Amino acid sequence: MTGETRPLNDVSLKLKPARRERLADVLYGQILEQITSGQLVEGAKLPSEARICSDFQVSRPVVREALMRLQADGLVVSRQGIGTFVKSRPSNKLTDFAASAEIASYLRAFEPRLALETECAGLAAMRRTKAQLNQIGEALHALESAFQRGENGWEEDFAFHLAVAAGAGNELFPRLLQDLRDIMSGSMRMALSLTQQGSDDRRRRVLEEHRKIFMAISSQNADLARLHMRYHLTESRARVTGSYGDL
Repeated sequence: MTGETRPLNDVSLKLKPARRERLADVLYGQILEQITSGQLVEGAKLPSEARICSDFQVSRPVVREALMRLQADGLVVSRQGIGTFVKSRPSNKLTDFAASAEIASYLRAFEPRLALETECAGLAAMRRTKAQLNQIGEALHALESAFQRGENGWEEDFAFHLAVAAGAGNELFPRLLQDLRDIMSGSMRMALSLTQQGSDDRRRRVLEEHRKIFMAISSQNADLARLHMRYHLTESRARVTGSYGDL
C-alpha cells in the first residue's frame, strides 16, 4: 500500500475546450450591432482606428481586420484620407438568429464554399449518375416542402448541397463539405431564418436559385451549373448583409 488515493472509476474525460472568440470577430459583432440597431446610421462616420483601439482595448491589427471584414461584407466603406462610413444597414433581425460575434465567421464560410461548391456543381453536371440526380431532386423537393411548412429548412438545404457534392464523382468533395457542416449549419440557419421572416418574393428567389442549379446539372451543362451555384452562394451572402428594406 502506498497510501495513494485513486478514484473508484479511473476513466479519462473527453472534454471540449471552451470556445475562444476571435477578438476581431467580437469587435465586428459589436460594430454590427450598432449598425443594425440604428445607433450608427447609413452614412455615419465610424471613429478613428486609434479611438476604436482605445474604446475597445484592442490592438490596431484587430481593429483593421474587423474593419476589413465589415468592408468586404458591404457594411462599411473606407474613403482614403477621410475615414470609414456606414454603407448598408442589415435587418435588425439579423442578431436574433446568430450571436453578433459569430456572424463574421459565418459570413467567412461563404468564401471556401464558393471555391468548393462552384466546382462541385460543374463536375456534377458532367459526372452525376441517374441515382445521384434523383437524390439532388429529392433534396430540392424536401427544401420546397420545408418552406411550405414555414420552416427555415437548413437541414434540407445542406442535404441539397451535399447531394450536389456527391454527384461530382469524387468522395473527397462530400467529405470536405461534411467537415464544414458545423459552420455551414450556422450560416444556413442565419440566412434561411431571415428568408423565412422575409417576403414571399425573397423565399421564391431562394427556391428558384436551387431549381436552376438542379436543372443545369440535369441538362449536363457544366458552365451553367457553376454559374448558378456561384450566383446562389453570392446572393445568399448578400441577403444576410443587404439593406433591411429587402425583407
